[in-house]
Amino acid sequence: MGQTPSRVDVPSTSSGCPVPHQPAPAPPAQCPVPHDPPAKKNAECPIDHSSLNPLNQMPKLDQNMAPNQSTKLPTDRTESSIPRDTSSKWEYPSPQQFYNALVRKGWETPEVHVETMVDIHNFLNEQAWEEVKKWERRRNSDEELHLARFKGRPGELSPKARFWLFAGWLLPSRFNTEPPFDRHDWIVRRAKSGEEVRYVIDYYSAPPEPDGSPVFSLDVRPALDNFGNLKDRIAVATEEAWASYRDDKRPPHSDSSKRSS
Repeated sequence: MGQTPSRVDVPSTSSGCPVPHQPAPAPPAQCPVPHDPPAKKNAECPIDHSSLNPLNQMPKLDQNMAPNQSTKLPTDRTESSIPRDTSSKWEYPSPQQFYNALVRKGWETPEVHVETMVDIHNFLNEQAWEEVKKWERRRNSDEELHLARFKGRPGELSPKARFWLFAGWLLPSRFNTEPPFDRHDWIVRRAKSGEEVRYVIDYYSAPPEPDGSPVFSLDVRPALDNFGNLKDRIAVATEEAWASYRDDKRPPHSDSSKRSS
């Protein structure tokens, strides 16, 4: 709970043509200076949402090689440990699907690194699910949980992330000054009651290990959508603060204090 550091040991719409083809009718004689304000264009999202999967807000990615792709990537998908419902679990995208998603977003990524990126992606999601289960066990240790749906929200800072970013601006020597590199909102369903709870996950990068292994920090918590979630958040924050205080006050262990029988 809270920010959990995670070390990663990685194994090796249809639309018409925008150009008008019919000649425009000749305008009547009038003053050449336009006096009316220009008409405003309606703002619209450039993504065709009709093609998105409503469970994860992602487009359906194929397994074909992308244009200009030189290296063939695996198309096998890995099953996660995260239940989707009572009879199935979520599957992670294949390296080829992952690469196609990067290409679609315009992110240039060396093809040789894609499989490692998929391993890290899968590892972080497994760790996030473990953190969700820790929160849920506080309420009912026997509850069966399903990840009903989720949505990636990169670039959208959560209120908590904004707070820590402000704290880092004020006290850069004590707090992280970098924003999370990603954010997910997970909708977790409690199977017995059918109740759905939204979890917010902020993904942070941390300094690497001495051997170069990447380190990440996950901040997983229930969203402040109701009083119950607020109460849980306050309880956990209090427990963590007391645990940190006790650790700071605990005297250092010394072998000289041991007595032989």
